[in-house]
Amino acid sequence: MGPELRHLRYLTAVVEHGNFTRAAEELRISQPTLSQQIKQMERVVGAQLLDRSGRGVRPTDAGEAYVYYAKRVLRDMAAADRAVLDVADLSRGHLRLAMTPTFTVYLTGPLVDTLRSRHPGITVDVREMTQDRIEASLLADELDLGIAFAGPHQAGISAMALFTERLSLVVSAGGDEVRGDRPLPVSELADRQLALLSGDFATRGHIDDYLAVHRVAPPVAVEANSIQALTEIVRRSSLLDTVLPDAIAEDHPHLRPVPLDPPLPARTAVLLRRESAYESAAARAFARLARDLVQERGYGRP
Repeated sequence: MGPELRHLRYLTAVVEHGNFTRAAEELRISQPTLSQQIKQMERVVGAQLLDRSGRGVRPTDAGEAYVYYAKRVLRDMAAADRAVLDVADLSRGHLRLAMTPTFTVYLTGPLVDTLRSRHPGITVDVREMTQDRIEASLLADELDLGIAFAGPHQAGISAMALFTERLSLVVSAGGDEVRGDRPLPVSELADRQLALLSGDFATRGHIDDYLAVHRVAPPVAVEANSIQALTEIVRRSSLLDTVLPDAIAEDHPHLRPVPLDPPLPARTAVLLRRESAYESAAARAFARLARDLVQERGYGRP
């Protein structure tokens, strides 16, 4: 078994001072104890590290080589201690985050911007995934947090409610038909052409279920697997509408949400994590920030 860290500190102090007495004073131990500890260290190493024959104390050739590495170990350990403190005070850290597609449009930007402005030392890896993949990645410790929807979750996943997401018909703000805030009866959708997300989005399934319950089959003129593409298509067309979360339309200057009657069932957005997982300071900070941000932006209470 090699020398302990305190032995490395003892040796470097003696070499730096060239004197046992001053080194002992700095280390706040007695000189006999320091001398005894250095001799014990030399026995463990199997070499004489200090030349005590002159007026002062200086390292032998073996001592010179050993002190070089001892100082490097002590520097690395000091850096490790600082890193722990840095993580605790959020001056450093890393967050692995994933969201389902609709959230990446209106939630990722504000969340990451606020996190980085408050804690610029934290780096963030953001991914867009389906909910199943998010939960599998959390269980495999490939993610720290996920944002998705409440519902049946895989075993080992815990969910914290963030806000209620509401969906509405979304139309071009420049369209010639102005309805104000009057809800549009769902039956009138049969006469409107829609541009909708493709079937690989959970949101599309939510919309299809709603239309089926109310026995309405509006013509779907366009399908898109990109929310950005869909919003661009609708904003440029007075003939095509879509169905998206209100938050997307409210954030978009060229789109306007129109409530439906009866409304689409609301969905609860949740923050997902692996049960019993170590939660970093960065993950804890993000969870607090997410709760604060959705309240500030007026998203519905969960």
